[in-house]
Amino acid sequence: MSSVKAKKHLGQHFLTDKNIASKIVDALKRHEEYQQVLEVGPGMGILSDFLIESANYETYLIDIDTESIAFLAHKYPQLGERLISGDFLKLNFPEIFPGKLAVIGNFPYNISSQILFKILENRDIVVEMVGMFQKEVAERCAAKPGSKEYGILSVLIQAYYNIEYLFTVKPGTFNPPPKVNSGVIRLSRNEVETLDCDEKLFWRVVKAGFNQRRKTLRNALSAVVPKTQLGEHLFYEKRAEQLSVQDFISLTQFLQQTMQQA
Repeated sequence: MSSVKAKKHLGQHFLTDKNIASKIVDALKRHEEYQQVLEVGPGMGILSDFLIESANYETYLIDIDTESIAFLAHKYPQLGERLISGDFLKLNFPEIFPGKLAVIGNFPYNISSQILFKILENRDIVVEMVGMFQKEVAERCAAKPGSKEYGILSVLIQAYYNIEYLFTVKPGTFNPPPKVNSGVIRLSRNEVETLDCDEKLFWRVVKAGFNQRRKTLRNALSAVVPKTQLGEHLFYEKRAEQLSVQDFISLTQFLQQTMQQA
């Protein structure tokens, strides 16, 4: 098998520029904290080549495309069970990885948000992530309060990770070329083991606030807490996009107290 055909239904756009591939792999910085690196959607292995030749990493590859898996099994016979045929979104991290790891990839654009939520679910294991997304998604992840890009993903990611927007990649470096620019970001796990509030309530508050982002938080949060239990807080007259991560934590703490008193 000399190549793999990109499949539209899997959102595949294979990177063809080796310089960019090398740059993405070089963006992994926290080598001393992990040995295992999981590449998602390796396609024909343009990133994998650089990962596998590095002494820093024990490389795992996962792809849902059986044609890619067959190609990669022939290309990298040394991987053995570290070549995983399956769905990243269904992967049981603790079952496969005994320690910390990094995740890397030219991620399929059609499941970008799900990939990021999967990483968030496994934030105690995933120390670092370097990934290429549609530029709009990459910018949304790195967005700051007050901007129109700032949303659910921005807050939840930035609660647990430091994020850097690294560089933009033009469509011509892919086969087939996507219709949009791509952006590469790096997530590095921060020092926060657990948030200083009820984390499940925090997630609900953030999602409710942005699901009705044009409403004030007083109205948006009635989906989470009955209005009679909201109490009075200065943030209620603001909209979700105006609050920082720490503001959302403070608001969650306040809601916990008022719910307990009700």
